[in-house]
Parts: sequence; structure tokens; C-alpha cells
Amino acid sequence: MNRIQILGLAFLGMGAGGLLAAGGQVSVPADAWPMFRGSPGLSGIAQTLLPAPLKLRWSYQAKDAIDSSAAIVDGTVYVGSADGSLHAVDLATGKLRWQYQTAGPVGESSPCVHGGLVFVGDLNGVLHAVEAATGKVRWTFQTDGEIKSSPNVLGNRVYFGSYDQSLYCLSIAAGTLVWKYETGGPVHCTPAIDKGRVYISGCDEHLRAIDAATGKQLFALPLGAYTGASAAVRDDQAFVGTFGNEVLGIDLKKQAIRWTYKHPTRNFPFYSSAALAGGRVILGGRDKVVHCLDRSTGKTIWDFTTRARVESSPLVAGTRVFVGSNDGVLYELDLATGKKAWEFTAGAPLAASPAAAQGALVIGSQDGVLYCFGK
Repeated sequence: MNRIQILGLAFLGMGAGGLLAAGGQVSVPADAWPMFRGSPGLSGIAQTLLPAPLKLRWSYQAKDAIDSSAAIVDGTVYVGSADGSLHAVDLATGKLRWQYQTAGPVGESSPCVHGGLVFVGDLNGVLHAVEAATGKVRWTFQTDGEIKSSPNVLGNRVYFGSYDQSLYCLSIAAGTLVWKYETGGPVHCTPAIDKGRVYISGCDEHLRAIDAATGKQLFALPLGAYTGASAAVRDDQAFVGTFGNEVLGIDLKKQAIRWTYKHPTRNFPFYSSAALAGGRVILGGRDKVVHCLDRSTGKTIWDFTTRARVESSPLVAGTRVFVGSNDGVLYELDLATGKKAWEFTAGAPLAASPAAAQGALVIGSQDGVLYCFGK
């Protein structure tokens, strides 16, 4: 094992702590990426060692844009597309295993794989539960607004937001409503789950903590602006960027903002969700920059400038950061320094977020191509 692999394992150990069971929460399966941001706390940490440098393994063509971020479980990649489809693609070969037609286009809602089912929402407001092995529908649930939120799971329940201004909790077995929590604006974000609580940051300019069992609000913290990003939660802290051009570090126990980061000269919204690794918060901005902040203080550690908006949410694998940009480039950055180590130019903007498992990394583009990298 070389030095890079040893360092990678060390950083993986630091990141994986946020994935362990807590308060009844089920841990993520080893070497899988079962949902948006990889884990219920949305920390953006991959539990796999990727080859260096990455090489293009295959590409798969959907019929329309892929803004959905992929899930990878048991050798299959699951991803939604704007052509109204959920695709299941073989991770080794890039061959289509099955294709399921949704009720409408799949936008940013990313598949969540749990217990043999794949959950995904569409822009017609329908949440779908599809059998992972066959692509056959198990059940559907209709909301009154678009679903851009990605589902999250705790125990036998699935949680997601809708543009009808509600957070939903459904029974996994039957797709029946357990509870519904109404907010003051569209719930665009993916709910983060930690220690029996569901956290949503939304268009009503609040971070809300909801009891996962009952749907009752535990607290609401004003953020000062609305958010399109999802909060990343770990160690009783949450981190989220806002359309007020700020990144916030939040103490969940004290229900207070610990620190606020704002770039001294470039004031643009943050749409990318943060990755949490090694005491660092890494996220993209519409200022074309990937920002790396100190998790304790919010001070800048490094930044990296691309040629367009960074709406893709970074993924950390060992000592490496991977993120797409609307300039059509997938970047690999060094976690310690922010220096570019590798890049791949796609044919269209990469607003989706990368996913990594089983020694491979995948990301979709806005011209409908799904790229897989590995050996």
C-alpha cells in the first residue's frame, strides 16, 4: 500500500464517523453510494478508494438532461433524467439493465436505494418506489408540487420535500402518509437525518429540526436568506450555503449560528451542498469558485476558480475532492491544498453531483450523458 492509499484510508476514517449509526439510524452499507451526498447526514464522503488517475470507463446516453445525481449500490448505477426516466445501468459495463418511466421529468431529485427499492421524485410531484432488481413499480405517492428534493430513509420510513411547501414522511412498505409537515415555502432541499431528527433548509429562510417519528417541529432557526442547498449535518453541527451569499456554520445543540462566511469581494449565492471531511467544509459557489473552509471557524483554507458556476456538490474520496462545474469540466482537487490534480472535459455543463463506490466515480451532464470513471 502506497502513501497516497494510506492517507486516503486515514481521511476515510475521519469522514466515516458521520456515517455510523446514531439514535437508531442505520449506517450506510460498505462501499456504496445509496443516495444524494452518500449518507443520511449528507456529508459527501465516499467510502471507496479510487484509482489515480481516473480513466473514462464508459459513457451512457439518456434522451435528455441529467441533473439528478446518481446512486451506486451492488454494481448498479441508478439515475434520473429529464426524459421522464429512471435508469439502472451496470457499473462494470455501462449497459442498461432496465428503464422505468416516471410520471414526469426527473429534475434534481436523486435516487435513494434502500431495502431493495429505489425512491425518486419527479417534476409532476410524484414520488416513485421502484424495485431495484426489476424496475417494476411498487407504489407511487402524489404531492401537490414539483419534487426536486432527493429522498432520505430512516428505518421503515422515507422522507422528502415538495414544492407544495411540505416535508413528507411515508411508510416504505405501502407508500402511505405517516405525517406531513407544512413550511412557509417550497422544500427544495434534501432532508438530512441525524439522531432521530430531520433537518431541512428551505425557501422560507429557516433551518428546521423535525422529530422523525412524529413530524413535530423541535426548533426553527432563521438563516437570513432562502436556500437551495441541503444542510450537511455531523457532530451536532450543520453547514449550509444561502442565496444571501453566505455559508453558515450552525450549532444544533445551542440552536445558534456559530460562524458566517462571506467572500470579501465576490458576492454570489451558494447552491452547492457542502462536503464535510477532515475538519473542512467544501462547497461550490455561483461565483465560479470551489471554497474550502475551516469547520470550526469558517475561515478560508483554500479556494479554486473554475470558468462557470459551481452548482455541483463536491465529493471527497480520501485526500481527493471531485466536483463538476457548469464550464463542463469535472475537477479533481487536492483536499489539503486545493490544487488541481486532474480534470475531464465533458460536452455540457455538470450541475449534477458526483457519486463514487466500488472503485468507480459517476456523474451526469446536461446533454444527457452519464460518465463513469475508474481503471
